[in-house]
Amino acid sequence: MNLSIRPFTHGLHDLGSGGYAWIQPDGGWGWSNAGLIVDGEESLLVDTLFDLKLTQEMLNAMSRAEPNATQSFNTLVNTHANGDHCNGNELVHGAEIISSVATAAELAEESPDRLATMMRSAPDLGEVGEFLQHCFSAFDFEGITPTLPTRTFEGTLNVFVGDKQVQLKQVGPCHTKGDILAYVPDDKLIFTGDILFIEGHPILWVGPVANWIDACDYMLGIDVETVVPGHGPITDKRGVKAVRDYLVYIRDEANKRYRAGLPVYEAAMDISLTDYDNWGDAERIVINVATLYREFGSTEKAGDLFGLMAKADKARRQSI
Repeated sequence: MNLSIRPFTHGLHDLGSGGYAWIQPDGGWGWSNAGLIVDGEESLLVDTLFDLKLTQEMLNAMSRAEPNATQSFNTLVNTHANGDHCNGNELVHGAEIISSVATAAELAEESPDRLATMMRSAPDLGEVGEFLQHCFSAFDFEGITPTLPTRTFEGTLNVFVGDKQVQLKQVGPCHTKGDILAYVPDDKLIFTGDILFIEGHPILWVGPVANWIDACDYMLGIDVETVVPGHGPITDKRGVKAVRDYLVYIRDEANKRYRAGLPVYEAAMDISLTDYDNWGDAERIVINVATLYREFGSTEKAGDLFGLMAKADKARRQSI
């Protein structure tokens, strides 16, 4: 099923009423989306991108589209702590940077240098290195200065862009420890960060999965027509439901295999993904099962999860 409501093309998409989405096909590892909300001469940016070059390209396009409102971005919201949503923060000069308390704590512990070091080592890491290069070789992690939030909150926070209200709602921990949604009720528009991967497998880094399902239920219950995911094409509530259905399916299938005593990797590879054949990055099933097993009470040491994803990716490609 095609979940897109607009062409899945690279660049800035005008959503009307001062809303914009920056879209990066194919939506896979690192190819994240971002957003812009404008009212009058004020602006709010939802997320930056994985490296400085990509972020600058996006900011330049936004400045051409809204020159008055983007002479100086007033506010930047980081939906969560993954680098593909915040590594470009340093380029948004002078903006108040808002995140959840949990996201700010994660960002303080992480550094883009870690990815830069990992990528420099990738050629010597065998199968894992090949997988890392497949996922991340298009990005430049060198020379990024971590730029942390200047304002944090827990629960909900309402901010204004001109006269337009933006409701920030913390729904994590789920994908990460502090995921938030940015909802513009007047425009029936929501930016979801990585609570939604559209036509790509979500990745449950932290859990619990119940929080993620609850986040989807929240979105299904509000008045929203345009949904900008963290990855993949712009969608509507059909996309929200598709991700919710996936999470419920993976939870239930993983639980069956946990009760049967299967180890993480064997369980992940045993779960049928036929209904999701057209979704990208199927190797993430390994992370999802490992996180779910922890929720179920497993004490199994799954080992190097990137190594297991590399193994799963290779096995699935060989089976095609």
